[in-house]
Amino acid sequence: MPFDKKFSTLLLDWYRENKRMLPWRMDQNPYHVWISEVMLQQTRIEAVIPYYERFMVRLPDISSLAEVDEDELLKLWEGLGYYNRARNLKKAAQIIQTTYHGVFPSTYEEILKLPGIGEYTASAIASICFQEKEPTVDGNVLRVYTRLREDERNIDLALTKKEIRIEIKHLMMNDAGDFNEAFMELGEVICLPNGDAKCEICPFSSICKSYWHHSWMNYPKRLEKKAKKELDYTVLLFSFEKKWAIRKREDGLLKNMWEFPNILGKMNLHQVNDFLKNHDVAFLSVLKSISYKHVFSHQIWHMQAYEVILSEPLSAFLWVTVEELEAKYAIPGAFQSFLKELRNVENIKK
Repeated sequence: MPFDKKFSTLLLDWYRENKRMLPWRMDQNPYHVWISEVMLQQTRIEAVIPYYERFMVRLPDISSLAEVDEDELLKLWEGLGYYNRARNLKKAAQIIQTTYHGVFPSTYEEILKLPGIGEYTASAIASICFQEKEPTVDGNVLRVYTRLREDERNIDLALTKKEIRIEIKHLMMNDAGDFNEAFMELGEVICLPNGDAKCEICPFSSICKSYWHHSWMNYPKRLEKKAKKELDYTVLLFSFEKKWAIRKREDGLLKNMWEFPNILGKMNLHQVNDFLKNHDVAFLSVLKSISYKHVFSHQIWHMQAYEVILSEPLSAFLWVTVEELEAKYAIPGAFQSFLKELRNVENIKK
């Protein structure tokens, strides 16, 4: 049997016997596939399921997504991170409403034009929902493919990804949707990264070069990672009459997201007191609170918080209760630990 046909047969046979029953696999509705694929970027399936189910209860279709208030949308997205993904979902839904009369476009090329949708997501929707032969090439697929062939090309290079996408397209048979889901699923549950590959139960063990040569841990080849930039922040938890100050971040990472007031740089208790006095902030006391480290893809934030009890509110901020924060406002992961601290403070005061 030729390699191409043998590869596809092994992959599809394995998938049809082992596929996981996931909420977005109950049908081939492009809206369901779209939302799930965007949520699954940077997040594991087990973590996504409750977010997906909650999202679908509130926003079951394109029209409801197009009309939802942004703060409510971001609150639904809270915990998934990379919030521009959610904003782009709404932008795309509005375009579908106006340009496509509420009907999700059915071709790869049209889907690719929507905001926030790249080759991977467009391929997933086009193949799963409309059976277009467009391969979905993500990290899981690249890992399986390069291990299978002992491929020395660097997967961080755009040219490598383009070449592999073309090669995988030649491997695809008629069941494009199942082929793509099977390929991704194999990388998610069998051909795992970081030394955990389950080669003994892999359907490709008979044709996998890195399995034959015990070299699978050497693939895929990647560029050396640059050191993350490290920044210090001082977080000011302003409180006044059981309410806390929040604001929208103006620039940089987390732009337009709700945050607790903060200052770039590390300050001790004495410096915080001086800072408040120099800015004519009327306060009663300053208490050192928790410190926290948050790791982004390219930065690390080291944050030290101080609880500042004010004698009068500052007009520059929005003042909300802890209950309102938890119900209405999306607080990104970098500041979630401080939200928990506010909850602890409120419980102590009760």
